Amino acid sequence: MSRTFDDARRWARLGTELILKAADGIDDGAFAAPSALPGWSRAHVAAHVAANAEALSNLVHWAATGEPTPMYASPEERAAGIERGRALPAAELAAWLRDSAEVLETGMAALGEKQWHTPVVTAQGRTVPATEVPWLRSREVCVHAVDMANGVSFVDLPPDFLAALGDDVATKRAAAPGPAVILREPGGGAWELPGQGEAALVDGALHDLAAYLTGRDASLLAADGTPAPTLGAWL
Repeated sequence: MSRTFDDARRWARLGTELILKAADGIDDGAFAAPSALPGWSRAHVAAHVAANAEALSNLVHWAATGEPTPMYASPEERAAGIERGRALPAAELAAWLRDSAEVLETGMAALGEKQWHTPVVTAQGRTVPATEVPWLRSREVCVHAVDMANGVSFVDLPPDFLAALGDDVATKRAAAPGPAVILREPGGGAWELPGQGEAALVDGALHDLAAYLTGRDASLLAADGTPAPTLGAWL
């Protein structure tokens, strides 16, 4: 589907509400519990999302001032920031998650039309207009709200977001090595992941296909009854 800037702003706000809800009122023990991401606790996920808000705020600063401000100083600093954050007491981690989101939203709200079209560079090294920042944020907060494994699932995400996410992820996967898969959902949406050999045909609900495309376990089966091929990392 064709996503718009207004769509991305709406999804980013919704995703922020969902991840704050998933983190609301949980204590140190609950933050230390496993998330839906292998090897990561809920605290890891929350710290990652908080650090992402600060990193995207750097891009907003770049757009507002014209001063090049990378998202992260280095991949190592990015990882170290998550480790520092996940060790915070629950109240401090929740406050960082909330406050960083508020700073990002305030910064985006202050940008003018010309500033929104300033070229900035993502953590993956892509040069994009600042209008992409809300989409980058919506992916983070919506998907990681599910990864918190605390009451939010892909079913809770808007169908138009899931369709846009499917388009985005399928495009990225099509450019990288992986299994050949054709995905179809009852609403008519379809994605093809080219790869070696005969493509596995996988049918499923939109929310399950989006979960699968992002590398989450959706327990989907191919048409021949075998498990859907395992996909590698998405980002």
